[in-house]
Amino acid sequence: MSRYKRFALTLLFISCGIGILGQEPAQTTTAPPSPATQQTTEQRKTSEPYTGDLSIFDSPGRDERLQINRVMDILGIQSGKGVADIGAGSGWFTVRAAKRVGAIGAVYAVDINPEAISHIEERARKEQLPNVKAILSKPDDPQLPSNLVDAVLLLKTYHEVAHPVELLRSLEPALRAGAKIGVIDRNGNGENHGIGSDVVVREAQEAGYRLLKKYDFVKDGMDYFLVFTRAK
Repeated sequence: MSRYKRFALTLLFISCGIGILGQEPAQTTTAPPSPATQQTTEQRKTSEPYTGDLSIFDSPGRDERLQINRVMDILGIQSGKGVADIGAGSGWFTVRAAKRVGAIGAVYAVDINPEAISHIEERARKEQLPNVKAILSKPDDPQLPSNLVDAVLLLKTYHEVAHPVELLRSLEPALRAGAKIGVIDRNGNGENHGIGSDVVVREAQEAGYRLLKKYDFVKDGMDYFLVFTRAK
């Protein structure tokens, strides 16, 4: 028998054997990745930062609705302290904190809007508050000096922060021992000028902070006042 015929018969036997046994080539399957290993690319929703008339934040009676003196008491804002007002806007809280901390204290008015920074600088000059330091920041970094801040407030701002965990982590080097971080906001879905308090707590914990207490006494369209400190 020729070499060609022997080769042809061998192929025939192999193909018949597969047909008789019903065997098929093994299929390789890959298990879907576990939730722990999946990469999350979708960021939570945020609201567009306000760029309108800054005088809207200085509405009459806001001190009483927010009980801002009580807020400052809880955050430990007093003479000589260093305070960061993140998302300072018109400087409404900045000037109140500056009067509290006095000449030996400092208030860092932080905003990503150059117009807000110019507005605050002019306001500080008019109100003779040389202890106000306006800082044009980055969306994920407040650009604060190291180890000079005793208290932080994000007032109606957190829902606009696109990178909250990164921002809070960048804040950490500026904090002195025992520093408190306050967040005043309203419940919402992120894009309607509000964010759920549970979301804020979860993101703060991820950034290395722990919740000290939640309050609900502010009444300026706000739903909660959260106070955090560093976890370690």
